[in-house]
Amino acid sequence: MSEITTPRELFLHELSDILYVERKLADETLPKLISEVRDDEFKAALEDHLDQTRGHVTNVEQVFGELGEEASAEKCLGFEGLKAEHDKLLEETSSDLIDSVDLGAAARTENYEIAAYEGLRRMAKALGEDKAVDLLDANLAQEKEALRLVEKIATRVSNESVKATA
Repeated sequence: MSEITTPRELFLHELSDILYVERKLADETLPKLISEVRDDEFKAALEDHLDQTRGHVTNVEQVFGELGEEASAEKCLGFEGLKAEHDKLLEETSSDLIDSVDLGAAARTENYEIAAYEGLRRMAKALGEDKAVDLLDANLAQEKEALRLVEKIATRVSNESVKATA
């Protein structure tokens, strides 16, 4: 990519990053997690969030459209780092702790997405892109709710895991 020189170019770059993240989550990451977790509540939450994530992709693509741009996803190194960390930890961890590993990865990813959407929302507002703000706000609200649920489930699973090994 050429040098980013304007706020709009930076916004489009960041929007491309989050589109990459949402597509990867919808197409690969969430289905993989759903297949490996054992906890029923966590599995159901992941399935619900997969449906939401597909909507996030649509919303981000609509933001591109609102800007008169073609939706494009650019590889997001931050997300790839989170994914690599998860995969390495999964290899090193007992199968009894898969849910705990996946809950940690889910929480880190939700926090990453929340930070991305907050930044995108700020930039869209500064650029006067009100429709983009609305679409980004919708995604942001769902990501915050997903994080709240992941944290709730993680607390329960952690407590159960410790009791089982005590």
